[in-house]
Amino acid sequence: MLSARRRIAIRLLPFLFLLYLLNYVDRVNVSFAALRMSADLHFSDRVYGLGAGVFFLTYVLFEIPGAILVERWSARKWIARIMITWGLVTTFTAFIHSASQFYAARLLLGAAEASFYPGVMIYIARWFRLEDRARAIAVFYAAIPAGMFVGSSAASWLLGINWLNLSGWRWLFIMEGVPAILIGFVTLFFLTDHPSQAEWLTVSERDWIASEMAAERAAQKKNRNFTFWEACHDSRILLIMAGYFFFQLAGVASSFWLPTFLKRLSGLPPASVSKLLMIPAIPGVIVLLANAWHSDRAGERKWHTVIPVACAGFVYLSAVPAHSRLTLAFLFFTLAISFNLASVPGIWAMPTAILSGAGGAAALGLISSVSQAGAFIGPYLVGYLNERSHSILPSIAAIGSSYLGAAFIFCFVRVQTRTARKTAALALVT
Repeated sequence: MLSARRRIAIRLLPFLFLLYLLNYVDRVNVSFAALRMSADLHFSDRVYGLGAGVFFLTYVLFEIPGAILVERWSARKWIARIMITWGLVTTFTAFIHSASQFYAARLLLGAAEASFYPGVMIYIARWFRLEDRARAIAVFYAAIPAGMFVGSSAASWLLGINWLNLSGWRWLFIMEGVPAILIGFVTLFFLTDHPSQAEWLTVSERDWIASEMAAERAAQKKNRNFTFWEACHDSRILLIMAGYFFFQLAGVASSFWLPTFLKRLSGLPPASVSKLLMIPAIPGVIVLLANAWHSDRAGERKWHTVIPVACAGFVYLSAVPAHSRLTLAFLFFTLAISFNLASVPGIWAMPTAILSGAGGAAALGLISSVSQAGAFIGPYLVGYLNERSHSILPSIAAIGSSYLGAAFIFCFVRVQTRTARKTAALALVT
């Protein structure tokens, strides 16, 4: 029913987009703050890299329990709790003065944000059919390039101020923490946990979406009894997990270090670097939405993931010989960001097509948790390589190689196409 699909998309996707925009800005604001914070607090590259990465230690610890709570309790309440607590921790980060305080703030932030992403993936799987899911994830994930634009804009303004004897990087944390707290309370009243509770749909629309999701669960009957331990032994889940580990290692390292890479390659002041990083947001949105639209239309996930991940790796490696030409190196970084974004809807559409139920929710949390180990290693690895080699080029090469490793692993994932799923569903019905 077109009216139900449209009403659900209009109601939920813009709000989920806003939540993720705030989440992304909050998570990577440290990369812009570091342009001044590291000098003010005398942090070395290794200290900053470790601080950026330890976020993911506590994130991993609470990822699986949080995903199960979303499935069994309430996505609306849990997502609201996440937002309020991460907003509070981000605001308090503005007042750190030492490396130990920096590490503590990042550990607390990881605990606060844990399970946000798999929680939203579970929520989207409740409301959007498999045929529409990659596009729904793409709209949600478009918050990243939008967050890049918003975060870069805010940093270019705030890094140059000094109000009430507080440096601009401190105001960056305050200004980006408070909105999360406010929107967290709005989330409690705006989101609806299940289609059957949606008073903003007509009765016929509620019945239609409920029947569609029931048919989808019937088609997944084989996987509905998938326990958490069975998922841990399924080769498809293990391959997705391993590929996403290397993907996150590369992507998170790039997110936290790209402002520093550009600053050292260009010699530009922090405000100018922040403005420069507004540019990749535009092609990032276009490539992300185009790839997700084509993936849904073709009913294919794996190659819509493998190809952009491999391209991200190749263009990142190309930035190494081009490092002396800022324009060309920046072009390669921009392309890498775009290909990174384009691959994510496919990555998450694959496990949601395989798993369901509480065991599936735990498995999604496990995939996210293992990937966050790569997210912890990536930023610290870059800091280590920078200090060891006294150059950023080995770090750039390591990021590109990690993308290629992820693409190679994803090649071996076996996921049904839309045609195969429809045939299986028809067989179950008949």
